[in-house]
Amino acid sequence: MPKEIVKLGPALSGEHADASTIVALRRQAEGCERCDLYKNATQLVFGEGPTDARVVLVGEQPGDREDLAGHPFVGPAGRVLDECLHEAGVDRSDCYVTNAVKHFKFEQRGKRRLHSRPNAGEIQRCAWWLGAELDRIHPEIVVALGATALFSLLGRSVGVTRNRGEVIGTPDGYPVLVTIHPSYLLRIRDGSDAAAERARFVKDLAKVAARIG
Repeated sequence: MPKEIVKLGPALSGEHADASTIVALRRQAEGCERCDLYKNATQLVFGEGPTDARVVLVGEQPGDREDLAGHPFVGPAGRVLDECLHEAGVDRSDCYVTNAVKHFKFEQRGKRRLHSRPNAGEIQRCAWWLGAELDRIHPEIVVALGATALFSLLGRSVGVTRNRGEVIGTPDGYPVLVTIHPSYLLRIRDGSDAAAERARFVKDLAKVAARIG
């Protein structure tokens, strides 16, 4: 049995949007102005996948590629995630994939748009949508990919470094697997370190496969 925490993040403890289906929820979110990130982003990037998915994967926010395409995890980190899920025995097509924050936050540097991490207020406001996604899907397990997703789901009581690889229970019945964001693997320069961290990430994700059979 996973250990359980009582203090939760905003996605599992606050008020959420109310919609009968994921499709209706997405339509509501398309007009979202709950924080200022919508002003500069190309478009909202909502979650995608089966509405009865047994697994929900939660990342940080859309990147540059996702912002332009309008779909989550379609850039380099998404390719790494696909490969590692496959190696772990998890079919991504069976997963609902989303982000803690639905608009791309960036700094403009010449022609480049450089990723900028969402702050606590932006995460809290966007938890209005993430919490509602989980309410509609009722997954058997949620995967927190990185610190932003983890804060949205479980608040400050856990950390990626401290709790990585653990499956943590919640009162709402959504066990949360703590692991890294796949973009971390792309930033490792040393080849042997990168291979070791990738293997560790696959080992984390294998706990999802073991849980859903």
